[in-house]
Amino acid sequence: MTALERRYRRLLLAYPRKYRAAHGDELLDVLLESAGPGRSYPELRETWGLLVGGVRSRIVHQATGSAWADGLHLGVTAVAATNLAALLPYVGSLPAWTLLSALALLATLRGRVRAAIPLTAVVAVKAVAIAGGRAMLDLTLLPVSPSWLADRGLFASSSPFVVGAGYAVALSGLVVLAWRGQPLRARSWWWWAAVVAVAWAGPQWLPEDNTVPLSLSRVAVELAALGLAATGAYLARDLRWALASGVYLPVASGELILHVNGLTRQHIAYWGLLVLLTLVSALAPYRQRRHCLD
Repeated sequence: MTALERRYRRLLLAYPRKYRAAHGDELLDVLLESAGPGRSYPELRETWGLLVGGVRSRIVHQATGSAWADGLHLGVTAVAATNLAALLPYVGSLPAWTLLSALALLATLRGRVRAAIPLTAVVAVKAVAIAGGRAMLDLTLLPVSPSWLADRGLFASSSPFVVGAGYAVALSGLVVLAWRGQPLRARSWWWWAAVVAVAWAGPQWLPEDNTVPLSLSRVAVELAALGLAATGAYLARDLRWALASGVYLPVASGELILHVNGLTRQHIAYWGLLVLLTLVSALAPYRQRRHCLD
């Protein structure tokens, strides 16, 4: 195997495994035949084309099966990850409840929605009780002290209604998926990394004493995820990512709505970007179809 062939094969890893198995050898032969003599590196244009084509193929490959079920599952997964991220900084004070929340996310990620329902429900009862200042189900010292991941007590800037709404969205989606009764796609393990990034309270975009703090790590993860959703909707001409974004947006907006009178320009800009990317995810598939027809 020549150096050029090895480098082409590495670039082809951008494509899904099934695509490589079906078309990889044929595509590699075309690339090698078109390469000039003595070359050991792909041209920059070829490298960019293969990487973009691989990402496009992976996105289109995800747009299979029921769009509404897959989109709902993806949105519920995002909400379950956010629920776990809210508890993760307090694992020292709430080890059992954080573990149950992690198991609920794991079951959701693997498509085991019937197992995720009772786990999510019992954690929801405890979380809403803490947000309301009550020690339900077990003895809990309130307010719950954070670890190095956070700088304030659990649900200090939230309310039982906002916390309950987040879990209600997750539970409603899980019940609908369980009622459907069809197998669901297993999600990526990268969701666990997203949980840690969302759980981290720093660096702050606003002063620490602000009523609704904005963590730059959480903002970055949310905007990146919704940006990928908008890209997927545009490339695959599929609405599943719009549905997922629409499920997550109300949960992400809960605390902002609760403190609407104390929001700053940064809060409005952050929320506006979330809304904009969600709208792009909903409109992009139709715009792409018009271009194809033209």
